[in-house]
Amino acid sequence: MADSDTKLDELKGLVRQFVDERAWQPFHSPKNLAMGIAVEAAELMECFLWLDLPASHEAAKDATKRQAIADEMADVFCYLLNLSNVIGIDLSDALRAKLVKNAQKYPAEKYKGKFQA
Repeated sequence: MADSDTKLDELKGLVRQFVDERAWQPFHSPKNLAMGIAVEAAELMECFLWLDLPASHEAAKDATKRQAIADEMADVFCYLLNLSNVIGIDLSDALRAKLVKNAQKYPAEKYKGKFQA
């Protein structure tokens, strides 16, 4: 099912069901889930290790590498959804609020075409 056809709460429900079926709740403290996100993010970074900018774009076009990237992205997302379930943070609200903060911190007219420093 494509992103455009999927609701975030459906995905959070799938993660909740997966965890419930395995009775993993005792192990899924906020600390452990945050650490899991970091570990999975490092595995995602490993997919691009030692690649220059053009090669990093090309890596996503190779079917085998693309699948590895997708798997690691899904792992990060799964941990994030699980963390949001455990501590009760609405990710949609959090993202919208953070984008407002970032728009104030990095106004488009000042940062357009520039990296933030």
